[in-house]
Amino acid sequence: MDNVWPWLAGLPPPPPGGEALPQSVDVTLAASLDGATSIVLQAECEAAADGDSGEMGEAALVTFSLALNGANGAARSLWTSGRFAAISNVALRRQLLARLLDEVIALSPFVPCLSTMLGDAPETGFVGEVVAGVVEMADTDGSAPSASTAFFSLALLLRLFWLCAGEAPADTGFLFFQALGADIECALGDCRPALGVFLRSVGPDVEERFMRSLGYMLAKWCLLREMQEESAARQASQPAIPRRALPVACPSYATEVHGLWVLKGYAPVLAMARVTGAASTPITALPHEVPEEPALRYGLVHQQLEVVAQLEYAVRVRDPRFMSVGLRVDNIRVRVARLGFRKDDADVDGEDADDTMNGERHFPSRLRLWVGPRFGSSYATGPSLGRSTGNPERDVEMTRTVKGAFAGATKLANANGGVVPARVKAKMLSSARTRNRSWRWEQEAEGSAGVFEGVLCDPVTGTEISAWRAGNGGGAGAAADPRNGMRRRYGGPGRAFSKMRGLVVAGDELPEEVTWRVGREAEGRTVPWRLGLKAWVSYLPNEVRSRHFETRCIEWVHEVELPLVAVNGDD
Repeated sequence: MDNVWPWLAGLPPPPPGGEALPQSVDVTLAASLDGATSIVLQAECEAAADGDSGEMGEAALVTFSLALNGANGAARSLWTSGRFAAISNVALRRQLLARLLDEVIALSPFVPCLSTMLGDAPETGFVGEVVAGVVEMADTDGSAPSASTAFFSLALLLRLFWLCAGEAPADTGFLFFQALGADIECALGDCRPALGVFLRSVGPDVEERFMRSLGYMLAKWCLLREMQEESAARQASQPAIPRRALPVACPSYATEVHGLWVLKGYAPVLAMARVTGAASTPITALPHEVPEEPALRYGLVHQQLEVVAQLEYAVRVRDPRFMSVGLRVDNIRVRVARLGFRKDDADVDGEDADDTMNGERHFPSRLRLWVGPRFGSSYATGPSLGRSTGNPERDVEMTRTVKGAFAGATKLANANGGVVPARVKAKMLSSARTRNRSWRWEQEAEGSAGVFEGVLCDPVTGTEISAWRAGNGGGAGAAADPRNGMRRRYGGPGRAFSKMRGLVVAGDELPEEVTWRVGREAEGRTVPWRLGLKAWVSYLPNEVRSRHFETRCIEWVHEVELPLVAVNGDD
């Protein structure tokens, strides 16, 4: 797949207008093992007519297409790009890349909360305006030109995947992953600089749609890998040993903008490392380790973790001896999005209530965010933390109620004529009320980095969800089973998540600041600062009856720049 970008640069020069016949060249993208079936990218050049050339003079028109060549020599066209003016090979490549990105974004999975605003085919033509900048910035990076090549390969793979998923014959999808699986992994690893520039340039709305389109392809890829490994192990009569994680399928980036450090990460659930549950078996292996419903099993593998962490920093000079670098959490947003190919009809309330599996999702169970100077640096002293170790007070409200009744002396209607003495009846009732929270947040220091860590606890038993192990709930000293307490976790007054099945941590939850001190000799410099996040997601049954439980995790680490210049008003 990496040969397509240089192949575009080496296309024949446009024929002179009105003289040369149309010419067509192609390059093979994927081929079956026996060579009977192949997918090719074709470029057809033709002279521009008088009405088509406009101000371009005698510029040729180039049309790209993706075709499927069968065993009998018959070719089936799958996609056509439309005609581009071949002003130069550089402009031609950028036009094709912009067209691919536009169509990939338009084909992204359904987003219920944005469907009424965006419609079925949102206008994303402005993507072409940022493609030139993306390619140029990627080419100036140290890893270029492979970054530009890999980014184009990723866009072409994505468009080809959607063709195989919706329009091509059924066996074409298997050919796609069989022949291009290694190309997907290579493109994801090499395109990170260009992908980060592209996502920062197009804005959050387009970024979300593009990453969900990419996440759907990666979820299918990860599922096929596990199925193939399980099948190979079954044929060899050996236990399956799946790959524990696929970090290359979990892209992320970090940037500095408007006084904020922003880290964004995306991870298909199957690409995350499994830390609890069936650690040595794939999701399709043992009957007692998988969901009982096929629809539930299908839904759990088509999910993607989306994380946004925003940290506000400030450099202050209030002492002639040092500068103070302060940092606080502005926002952390975590959501597990469901990736679906079809578009569901929404009811009057705007939710797809007909889909009973909508609430069966993985959910964030633990978060660890850390920030500090580059590892091994000595220019900063700290951190100084702003929150003490958790020592929660138990707030107990006790109410005692006493009820009494008096009965006077009465005579018994019997032969003896006895008298029953007076009696007093009393009853005391007591009740206690306690307050607890689902999420517990703490601060810690690890080397020169400040750490913010949050853990989800079962509101009924207090068990930490990410550390619980299924099957050990009844042992001595083991944590209590949290499955009952976490049922119907997206509804009710005590829920730990929003109605959109996400988690938002804002300044009211983490208002404390972490600070470092830097000597005045470093004033005016720009120093590297490290930013990392580790997220755990778990699954427990929400509405359905199932014994399936698992916890997975993913970690992202980036470097951002810190300009040591005091902000106005802090001198």
